[in-house]
Amino acid sequence: MPRLGRAAAGRKPNVVVILADDMGFSDPGCYGGEIDTPNIDRLAAQGLRFTRMYSTARCGPSRNCLLSGYYAQQTALDVMTPGNIPRWANFLPEYLKPLGYRSYHSGKWHIRAKPLAGAGFDHSYTMLDELRFFTQNYHELDEQVLPKPRPEENYYSTTAIADYGIRFLKEHGRDHAADPFFLYLAFHSPHFPLQAPAEDIARYHDRFAEGWDTVRERRLARMQRLGLVNCSLARLEPEIFPGWNLPEAELSKRIGAGEVGRAVPWSTLTKEQQAFQRVKISIHAAMITHMDTQIGKVVEQLKAMNALEDTVIMVLSDNGASAEIMIRGDGHDQSAPPGSAMTHLCIGPGWATAANTPFRLHKSYVHEGGIASPLVVHWPNDIQDRGKLRHDQCHFVDILPTLIDMAGGHADGDRPTDAPPLAGKSLLPSIRKDDSVKRDFLYFNHNNNRALHAGDWKIVAKGADGPWELYDMRTDRCERNDLASTDTARTQKLAALWHEQDQLYVKQRESAVPGTKPLMPVIKS
Repeated sequence: MPRLGRAAAGRKPNVVVILADDMGFSDPGCYGGEIDTPNIDRLAAQGLRFTRMYSTARCGPSRNCLLSGYYAQQTALDVMTPGNIPRWANFLPEYLKPLGYRSYHSGKWHIRAKPLAGAGFDHSYTMLDELRFFTQNYHELDEQVLPKPRPEENYYSTTAIADYGIRFLKEHGRDHAADPFFLYLAFHSPHFPLQAPAEDIARYHDRFAEGWDTVRERRLARMQRLGLVNCSLARLEPEIFPGWNLPEAELSKRIGAGEVGRAVPWSTLTKEQQAFQRVKISIHAAMITHMDTQIGKVVEQLKAMNALEDTVIMVLSDNGASAEIMIRGDGHDQSAPPGSAMTHLCIGPGWATAANTPFRLHKSYVHEGGIASPLVVHWPNDIQDRGKLRHDQCHFVDILPTLIDMAGGHADGDRPTDAPPLAGKSLLPSIRKDDSVKRDFLYFNHNNNRALHAGDWKIVAKGADGPWELYDMRTDRCERNDLASTDTARTQKLAALWHEQDQLYVKQRESAVPGTKPLMPVIKS
């Protein structure tokens, strides 16, 4: 295979964006977790960790933001945001192609446009069945349907996603070595159902025996030592029971007597519940470790191509860990080994709160637990402050302008003439020096869970009718002390700004000329 060689002066960097699914902020070892993630940790030790990267609280909208540079409400590119896709809504590969890049995607998609004909990727392994890990009822290679994997193939989606990514890199090194590349590696792990190879699960036997309260306390202590956070633990919120979950009356019948539908103190659980909950978190951890192993394989391929030094690698998670408890796909067989193909378990609110330590709530909510994402940036040829932290406030909308800036382009200048300004900002100044990216606000709206970050302040509300809460992010990122009732003027000012932006984004989308991108078929697994 031809080797890409060390970067020549002025050569555009390669890019690998690695996106986990439902991985909590504190799950990786380099963010304070006890889960084995040696490859992510190594990238962090040789690169940077951002402490204030934000997602949208949900998988589809986060991917929309990452690939478009706009808030999901502006473009409706993902499968969860209603409305027409504007003509001016372009994807990251469409910006990179004029700069000489070839673009590859492997993994979860959750976008309405087709990856090649609609989004500009040159190759794509598109995993469309998100209800199974040990097989696929629907997946495509370059928009052509692939056969369902046979049992003897030992298919596991996390491995397949990495293997297709490596396949695309090998082809690039063979046929396009002179060109820079962008690889978007979108893992489905550790999203439910909790399914992992038995040998990966076994390594976590009783590692979490002391329960989620102790795990949270120990993670917080590590995070404080690392400088990742400076707040106290958010409280457990047993009053929160997501309406989309299985009814509590069905949990024992359909899953087993060990299931728990609320984030209650660990000491209040029965011995049977504690034992069952320990098994579930061991599968969650196994899924993350297996994903980390696959990331290591991709890094080794970059080394084999002599491309690692001038490749920007980013590792993120599309939202906080999930409190969902539901049964889909092939159902749940209580007699099957936990984590095997015929089981359908979810970590639930207790462990989701631990995974999102030290923050409040979880996926779908826009309190910090739902939107705080790890961001590791590894780029040997440019990063000088190796192993350091970055505290700039940033969002998934920033990924596109950052990568275009790294590639020598100008994202706002290169956008279609009828498009509004990008919502995102380039993080390249922050990569080179902490506290270099200034912004007026960050906006959040998912399922009517609403929030706005403006400087050191955040307002946030649960549901369409929930009251605004106000927090000082300098000292209370864990959202323990609501100041809305004592600082009403600030709360009202920020709420007015949120409503102004929300109306603007909907207007931008609804008043735009609809685009004509080829769309994905509706897949029912």
